Amino acid sequence: MHTTSVSPVFVGRAQELATLEDALARATAGEPQVLLVGGEAGVGKTRLIDEFLASAVAAGAVAAVGGCVEMGADGLPFAPVSTVLRSLRRKLGTELDGAAAGQEGELARLLPELGETARASHDGDGRARLFELTVRLLERLAAERTLVVAIEDLHWADRSTRELLGYLFRSLLSARLLVVATYRSDDIHRRHPLRPFLAEVDRMREVRRIEVSRFTRGEVHAQLTGINGAEPERDLADRIFKRSDGNAFFVEEIARSLNEGCSTGLSESLRDLLLVRVEALPEEAQGVVRILAEGGSSVEYELLRAVARLGEDELIDALRAAVGANILRPTADDSGYRFRHALVREAVVDDLLPGERSRLNRRFAQALEAEPALVRADERAARLASYWYHAHDPAKALPAVLQASVEARRRYAHAEQLRLLERAMELWEDAPEEIREALRPVDYAEVYPARGCEDQALRQLDLLAEVVVAAHMSGQRERALAVAKRALRALDGSGHDPLRAAWFWTQQSKLMEGLARGDGWAELSRAQELVRGLPPSPVHADVMAHVAGWTMTHRPGPEGLAAAERAVELARMVGAESTELNARLTLGYFTGDSGDTERGLAEMREVCRRAVALGDISVLGRCYVNLASALEGVGRSAEAVETAEEGARILDRVGLVDSRAWLYGNLAESLFALGRWGEADAAARKTRRLALGTKPQGTAANRLAELALARGEWDTAERELAAAREHYGAHNTEPQYTLQAAGRAIELAAARGRILEVRAVLDQVVEAGFPPGQQRYVWPLLYTAAAAESAARGRLPTAEPGR
Repeated sequence: MHTTSVSPVFVGRAQELATLEDALARATAGEPQVLLVGGEAGVGKTRLIDEFLASAVAAGAVAAVGGCVEMGADGLPFAPVSTVLRSLRRKLGTELDGAAAGQEGELARLLPELGETARASHDGDGRARLFELTVRLLERLAAERTLVVAIEDLHWADRSTRELLGYLFRSLLSARLLVVATYRSDDIHRRHPLRPFLAEVDRMREVRRIEVSRFTRGEVHAQLTGINGAEPERDLADRIFKRSDGNAFFVEEIARSLNEGCSTGLSESLRDLLLVRVEALPEEAQGVVRILAEGGSSVEYELLRAVARLGEDELIDALRAAVGANILRPTADDSGYRFRHALVREAVVDDLLPGERSRLNRRFAQALEAEPALVRADERAARLASYWYHAHDPAKALPAVLQASVEARRRYAHAEQLRLLERAMELWEDAPEEIREALRPVDYAEVYPARGCEDQALRQLDLLAEVVVAAHMSGQRERALAVAKRALRALDGSGHDPLRAAWFWTQQSKLMEGLARGDGWAELSRAQELVRGLPPSPVHADVMAHVAGWTMTHRPGPEGLAAAERAVELARMVGAESTELNARLTLGYFTGDSGDTERGLAEMREVCRRAVALGDISVLGRCYVNLASALEGVGRSAEAVETAEEGARILDRVGLVDSRAWLYGNLAESLFALGRWGEADAAARKTRRLALGTKPQGTAANRLAELALARGEWDTAERELAAAREHYGAHNTEPQYTLQAAGRAIELAAARGRILEVRAVLDQVVEAGFPPGQQRYVWPLLYTAAAAESAARGRLPTAEPGR
């Protein structure tokens, strides 16, 4: 009787396959689809996807598979996306290069084979741009063919990968693209990082979920028939079903154990059952399996050879035995080996002794240090850092994790950068002093002043600065705030260091406002006091630019104008052009608001031209948004529309998604002012679709509330107004938001005849005051309140004589 450990017959899953095939048909018709396939470990998710991909390819689709990498407790940033792009490049050749044309420098962060990476952007726009360009690349490749992208083991995905996939799921509009991702549902405990991701994508219309269940008794019987080549005895099938509980992988393992004459297969723990197969291998093969288990989800052949320290013939014999026993299998690109099932690897890793694991990690690290070309360049730093960290060697681990943090930042993998920097903080005190003295210099911490010479070794305070920036960039503001406070406590106890203290206070200001803990002015004032009277420096210029920007949005007036002028002056003195351009943009606003409209607008236009020429996306993301808003503020709505549309084309070309969301929000306002309601509605909804942050989401809701009020749709207006308030936050005091929201609330209350509510909202607004520069919001608000009062009284009050 012929036997195999894997059934050659695909059993069951008719409903799941039907759902997948329906999604494929929709994708082929040009409607992008996303399917998340969950199920416990060993239940058969991979077999289901393999069967589906085979049928999809047979139907003419192009398929690419990428697996999330478990490397110790570390996920390689963007690993599955890089693997998918690499696979597509092998299959499509120059077509992928053509689709990436003009953006190779950015996309090389995910696919190094495209060439040198472009200069990194040091703000959130760079990351958003990379995400947008990745979506466009896939859309181009899926324009003329059906493309199926499969992401395996999403439960191991790093945060950057999850965020990129979430953006992809939200952004797909019209492409023949199907994305299928698998994950272990039994691993998703309450604090697992995938849980909030699943909750978020569940709300997306494009996303469907499939839960792969265990086999029924009849399906286990069919599986055993396929494995053994003949129907099993009913009693045996029932016992295997009961022992495996319908888990397809455990059915295979129990059947294999029994077929090999192991009578205890039905009584051993399943973990022991998996280990028995490993222990039945020749001694050298067992050693290779243990090495591979500790090395990661997969290990390159040449690296395995270096770590195993076997002759090539001995290593091949060992691998042949492990592959023949169905424990290992070659990787998809034939560059190395992986376990046939992750459960076997986990059982082997769990069986390793602590000292044995440290020793194996040391050997991996030493082999990689001796011959870096053993692994891909984009994985090298992260893997070396992981190996040295798990080897428990602080002297080696600290420099390695710091270098890996640089590589993660260059790929915009800020969450992984933060994790590595946190490890560096953990290792700092245990690393010898001579190692700390030879560390790399400060990598990137905005305008934070490195100590002494630029190539001087990193100090602990410098490390805290890098952590603050990485935490902020990865959206972990609470962590950034905690570390900024820790740094300021250290500075308070170590003597006078005003520039670094001012930098940390500026960061704390931004974080306090971003977290709605306050408006950030107290912290910014502290920074301003610290730099007052000091020689010009990038920190001084940055502080004054932030003071000017804060004043522009919270308390417009002459103090803001003076701060902007000083920021421009300081930035020019120290050659900080990005800071200068941002400050000039603010200065242009203040100049126009002070009465010199044409000079102010000319200054803002010149900043836009310079930002385009430099390709400085940190300024580009802001300049067209502010210029369009300034034009609308002086009633030049048609010009504002032209500017917003021009800016949208430029921002679209460079992939600045969140800035485009802001710009479409401004476009909606100007279109509404011109009476072009249908276009305004479309622009507002585009803002909602593109927005990554809460404020542009609030702007979208505000614009839609304005349209609903104009159309007499009171319930819709109330719903959108509530959404706007939620997005802006209860502690937001910026007049551009509070006055608009108050104006809409007064208009809605007046429409419903609620005069007492109108008066209450107006009282709140009057008590808060009307800052300069907000007339575009104040006059409509006062007119609406006066009209409501007039309607309530039945007539306009009579003016006094002579008035």
